[in-house]
Amino acid sequence: MRGQQLLPTLTAEEIAEIEEEINHLPDRKSAAIDALMIVQKHRGWVSDESLGAISRLLAMSVEELDGVATFYNLVFRQPVGRHVVMVCDSVSCYVMGADDLAKEVQSQLGVRFGETTPDKRFTLLPIVCLGACDKAPAMMIDEDLIENVSSDRLQSIFGAYA
Repeated sequence: MRGQQLLPTLTAEEIAEIEEEINHLPDRKSAAIDALMIVQKHRGWVSDESLGAISRLLAMSVEELDGVATFYNLVFRQPVGRHVVMVCDSVSCYVMGADDLAKEVQSQLGVRFGETTPDKRFTLLPIVCLGACDKAPAMMIDEDLIENVSSDRLQSIFGAYA
């Protein structure tokens, strides 16, 4: 394992978790998404400084890793709220009223897609598909999939996330 002194922006715990993932893969670069998600799990997002430290640990260029991070829409490259709300905008959800639902979510939270509420409680993002087409419209808050979402349920749904 590489020493923490070489990667001052990653904690010993983050390095250990990333190294554990690397042990199960054919090469260090293959752990790119796992490493990004590990750091995000600990910090809430992946800063430029963290990206640089991860790239050094994985023997990748910062540009290569940033390409992975910006392609994968669940890697947050800027600070987000305590809870991330993702509203599905797939065809199935759209047909089942996701457009109206998205408008209502934005109204209730008082933010548009890509924004965070002033109290830093929620960040609102669109997502292409949550894989819950048979229970559309759907949204996800953090890791919780919420199916058959209707406008009248939103207040109680958001109330469950302090």
